[in-house]
Order: sequence, then structure tokens, then C-alpha cells
Amino acid sequence: MKTRPIAALAPLAALPLGLILAACGTTDADADDKPAPKAADSAECAADKTTTSSGPVKLTDSYGRTVELDEPAQRVAVLEWQQVEDVLSLCVTPVAVADVEGYTTWDTAETLPEGVTDVGTRGEPNLETLFGTDPDLVIVEAYTPDDEILKQLAKYDVPVLATKGADAKDPIATMIDTFELIARATGREERAKVVVDDFNAHLAAAKEKVAAVDAGRFVYFDGWIQGGNVSIRPFGQGSLMGELGEELGLENAWTGEVDPAYGLGQTDIEGMSEVGDATFFSTGTVDPEGDVNAALAENAVWQKIPAVAEGRAHAFPAGVWTFGGPRSAQQVIDAYVDLLTASSK
Repeated sequence: MKTRPIAALAPLAALPLGLILAACGTTDADADDKPAPKAADSAECAADKTTTSSGPVKLTDSYGRTVELDEPAQRVAVLEWQQVEDVLSLCVTPVAVADVEGYTTWDTAETLPEGVTDVGTRGEPNLETLFGTDPDLVIVEAYTPDDEILKQLAKYDVPVLATKGADAKDPIATMIDTFELIARATGREERAKVVVDDFNAHLAAAKEKVAAVDAGRFVYFDGWIQGGNVSIRPFGQGSLMGELGEELGLENAWTGEVDPAYGLGQTDIEGMSEVGDATFFSTGTVDPEGDVNAALAENAVWQKIPAVAEGRAHAFPAGVWTFGGPRSAQQVIDAYVDLLTASSK
């Protein structure tokens, strides 16, 4: 299975082995010939009036490591999609990212401009290509202070900002903390405040929209197909999807065991039948390796689960990233509201 965010894998495959880094390949063109990256070219960023701070930067990353820069980072390389989205929300265009095609498929909250160097998969980025883009900061998602990716990148004379992608103790606060950490590294604190304030206002408005709806119990899930069988990954307590749903007044019906970072569980069709009184929500992004929702639609047992039989199983729009930053979270909120209010009519 490829290292990407479906199936039993959280972003960058939250497995004991961490990331396996590949340093093979050819070097990109000389960095001296590369122009400085332009600001992200969305209409919102084109109208952005916030300023970028100047002067030396000294901060502590998500794992207590000190990161020092002579000035806010301008040429950033990013190896995880949440952080790619965050950088773009700050109106900064990265010089390099991992898995451009995957990002554009799974995360539509922010559009990646053309011309950004693709350094390969998130699990096996090409380090020679990465450092050939002459970054002044590499932003990664790590799982422990001694993550393998940090060991590999420490061999290069470029600062590395280690961020925490998730923490089931408070997934929304962790998402915002990561976003604001990247903002400090890039001098985009003013812009970050605009985005965070917008997220909070968006959530407050959404709560009012669904206040009159009998929200009830729910389970959000994604899944994967392996050997012809469908495995299901419920987003339980401590998941970002679960927390956002509960902020809107829903009750997360999945109470099974989940991992301590992403709040993700694992079950099968029979397991989902145990929470069939809950409304089902699922990812609408079709995995190139297998359409889970299509496979479920052909399963007789699945069709008999009350949530499915009664028309209470809803797919989100494609491209809504379940492990994203504030802009993805707004898409999640909109999807919940649209589906809840439509089903209540």
C-alpha cells in the first residue's frame, strides 16, 4: 500500500518505522538560478493586506527543538499536506512539496500553484531534489522527537521545523497551534490571525445554522479495499472530524479503541452495524486504488444497516481533507451543515 492518507494509515503512515527516506535521484537546476517564490496566487491572497514581519526568528517547534533563522523563511519545502495547506493559507508558495498529485486530489482547501517542485512521495521524498530547491526551511510532520525524518534531515545544513499533525487530547487546538507555529516561522502572524478568526467565526455561524436540527449521533469514516474486503476506519473520540462534528452539536457514536494521535479506530461492515442508529458520514474522495463507497453500495449486509437503509449515510464532497488546517476544517464544517440541513428538510 502506498504511503498516503487512506485506509489504516494516518498522514505519512503513523507506523513505528516512521518515514523511510530516499536520497537517490538527480539534483534540480542550480538553486542560484531559481527565482524567489511568489505569494500564493489565490484571489484571497491577491487581496491580502497583512504584513510580513522581519528580523531574526527564534522559536520552539512542536517537540521542544529550537529553530533559529536570520529572517522569516521565504523558501520553504513542505513534506506533509496539512502543512502545505497551512503555508498556502498564509499566502506563501512553497518551493517544494511531497506528492503534488496526491495533494491536489485529497486537499482542495488551498490550490497549489503550478511550478512547485515535486520531491516524490511523503514516505520517501527525494532529498537530493528537495535540497536542490535551496530551501531556507524544511517543514515536516513528526511523530516523536527522534523521528527518523528528523535524523535524516539533520545531516543537511538547513533548519527543520518539526510540527505535530495531530493530538487526540485536543485536535482543534493542535491544528491551530501547528498553523500558528508555521506562521511565526514565515513571519506571517498577521495573516494567521485573519485565518484563525475566520475559522472561529465560520464555526460559530455553522452552530447557529444547525441549532434547530436534531443532529443526533454520527460516525465519520473512511476505508480501504484489500483482498476484495472492505476495511473501515471510524474517526472516534479525539479525531479532528469527530471533534468538529461534536462542536456542531453531534454526538460521536464511535466509542471503540482509537489511536492517541489521530483518534482513529478500525472495524469492518459488521462492526459498523453496531452503530447503525447513528448517521454515517464518509469521505467522498475516490481512492485510485479502490472506491470504498462503491464497494459498500454493493454489499448486502451494508445495505441492511439502518443508517444506510434509511438514507442516513452521506458522502462528503471530494477533496475535503480530513487531516488539514483551518481552511480544510471550514470545508468540513460546511459539509456537515449542508448534509445535516438537507437531510432535515
